[in-house]
Amino acid sequence: MDQAEVREEAAARIMVALDYPDAGKAEMLIKQLEGIPCWMKVGMQLFYAAGPDFITGLKQRGYRIFLDVKMHDIPNTVKGGSESVTRLGVDMFNVHAAGGVHMMEYALEGVDKAISGSSALRPQVIAVTQLTSTSQAVLNDEIGISGPVENTVVRYAQLARRAGLQGVVASPLEVAAVKAACGKEFVTVTPGIRPAGADLGDQSRVMTPPEAFAAGTDYVVIGRPITGAADPREAIERIIDSVTQR
Repeated sequence: MDQAEVREEAAARIMVALDYPDAGKAEMLIKQLEGIPCWMKVGMQLFYAAGPDFITGLKQRGYRIFLDVKMHDIPNTVKGGSESVTRLGVDMFNVHAAGGVHMMEYALEGVDKAISGSSALRPQVIAVTQLTSTSQAVLNDEIGISGPVENTVVRYAQLARRAGLQGVVASPLEVAAVKAACGKEFVTVTPGIRPAGADLGDQSRVMTPPEAFAAGTDYVVIGRPITGAADPREAIERIIDSVTQR
């Protein structure tokens, strides 16, 4: 594999968080990153503002999309939501593991219903374990779950695997434990990624991109260090450099 292929492979494991209030601002960033084969992560703010047409447009341009809407509701409602987003052609979406095994199984039923008799893509369905903004104190004193954060993350990951989901969202600090409990093939998507020297913002459990990949994660989610940079393209290129240095 030559260096260009190495860089392309690294870019394909980076999810850029399009945390923008409208499609116009997101499009400005997308234009700056044109040609870089990264994923685009569309979260609640942008999806609620821009709607399904924005997803369709990204797919038409060949992007892989992680729709980060964190479904958490009664099982039948999640089933319907899963069916709808699968029909949009997203490559990955998530639900909250805290909704329980039955709810997560219904998410997969929604996927099956959407793709039955059609050419629709089967997306990966992954579960949110604990947000990367959740500290030990918040978990114990506010959410009301005792014990270390890692224990809760691993337990939720095991529930997601039991339900048949393909992976979880977890901080990079828990990747090794999740892989040990659920297998190397169980996908981990890790927010809380900050290049060396970057502002932590509202994140509590973080690593740099090279550290996260060294820990065994499959994908890293990076938002503000790219989207808030003076030159976003240069910022993502530097991140790719940091994980492909030999």
